[in-house]
Amino acid sequence: MDDVGQAKDEVKVRGAQIADAEAIAEIYAHHVLNGTASFDTVPRTMHQTEQKIADILAHGWPFLVAERGGAILGYAYATAFRDRPAYGFTCENSIYVCTQHVGQGVGVTLMRALLDEARACGFRQMIAVIGGGEPASVALHMKMGFTYAGRMRSVGRKFGRWLDSVYMQAELGEGDRTAPTREPG
Repeated sequence: MDDVGQAKDEVKVRGAQIADAEAIAEIYAHHVLNGTASFDTVPRTMHQTEQKIADILAHGWPFLVAERGGAILGYAYATAFRDRPAYGFTCENSIYVCTQHVGQGVGVTLMRALLDEARACGFRQMIAVIGGGEPASVALHMKMGFTYAGRMRSVGRKFGRWLDSVYMQAELGEGDRTAPTREPG
């Protein structure tokens, strides 16, 4: 394949825009209706998806999409882990890949960019709360340097069965080795 062909097939990551809401909502809806990674049981509406994107961007947090040839293949974002001030340096990630592109490196590409962007925002720790303990999500997070932080048993119920949540954690930048230069939040 020549350089032009390689560039055309390359997965690119960029900041999400409100105009991406339809594609993001479709990806999320599939996971809500067919998987356990999300404990939602009803997909978000287009308006809710637009609002989610707007809220995250308004905070200055990263919301990214992966695309190839103009088609969105997946998305990832980071939000505050908890709303209390002392948690201000810890974020929680969310990542969803269109099912026909799982296993093609889209998740790795997105996660690598999300880790960089979250670190640039001043976050020092990233938490992954993996609904249903989804093996593919656990494997992706392990590959990206996350470590196992715990499991909450039977905290969700979906598709007629009890589901666990697996917690994983990654240090960003200096982590806890240095004090931050600003207050949290």
